[in-house]
This record gives sequence, structure tokens and C-alpha cells, in this order.
Amino acid sequence: MSETQGRVRVGREAELPEGSQTEVSVEGVSVMVVRYEGQFYALRNNCTHKDYPLLGGEVSAGRITCAKHGGRFELATGKARALPAVKPVKIYRTVLEAGEVYVEEL
Repeated sequence: MSETQGRVRVGREAELPEGSQTEVSVEGVSVMVVRYEGQFYALRNNCTHKDYPLLGGEVSAGRITCAKHGGRFELATGKARALPAVKPVKIYRTVLEAGEVYVEEL
């Protein structure tokens, strides 16, 4: 999980199976990386409702559900899709390069 050229390395694509959730730090901020339907998504690891980590939440229908109160966020956009969450979660760009997955600020 080293930083290279403003990016944070998440790991080798082969080591991040479908459904995996991984936490990395980007500029001191906890970011979770989810592999869902073959794509990688990166969101700030923080529910906008009550400051609770999203890591470990259930992922289905392209959304992650906060385990604390059930707020749901779209993986692709960060938009809140279920109460009590109303504010979006910050998203990050994921980059796949030479079999390695990286996260960087948008």
C-alpha cells in the first residue's frame, strides 16, 4: 500500500477477488476499495449520516449499505440512496495498470 506519483497502491488485481473490500489511506483519509461485478470502486470509508465506517457493509445492486443505520450509497457516484443518509460520500478514481490497482483523488 505504497504511494507512487500521487497514487496509492491497493494491491494486485489477482489478489483482490470479486466482493473484496480493502482499506487504504489517501492523503490521511480512509478510503475503501470494493470490487463489484469485475469493477473497482473507491469511496471515502465514512457514512455521511453518523460518521461510521462503510467498510464491511453489504454490497448489492451497485450500492453499499452502512451497517450502523442502513444508509445506502451508489458505488459509482457516491450518491446517497437510502435514508437516513442524504449527503453523498466522496468518491475516488481507481486505476488498473500492469495488473496493479491504484486509487487517486478525482
